[in-house]
Amino acid sequence: MADADRAELYKALADATRRIILDELSEQNGQTLFELCGRLTSKHGLGSSRQAISQHLDVLESAGLVETRRDGRYKFHHLDTTPLRAIADRWPTPPEKETPRCGST
Repeated sequence: MADADRAELYKALADATRRIILDELSEQNGQTLFELCGRLTSKHGLGSSRQAISQHLDVLESAGLVETRRDGRYKFHHLDTTPLRAIADRWPTPPEKETPRCGST
């Protein structure tokens, strides 16, 4: 992943509303803008306009975290966690070391 792509990914993840949108898509994938707005309002108390949520979705889509599929008048939003692998690959978790217990030698 190029540095510019990583920067776009980190920018997308930096915003709390966008992280909540990702959480909602993780819980129920394939939602429309209307469905997402309803869930954000009822579950999280976010009173953002549909236009604001649409702009957040555009940022998430640019970062590769959301894919959209059009079906007639409706646009369905799907979570894609593939770009998150770049973060895990950059900073892999080291193997856990066994810590000595008190009193043991």
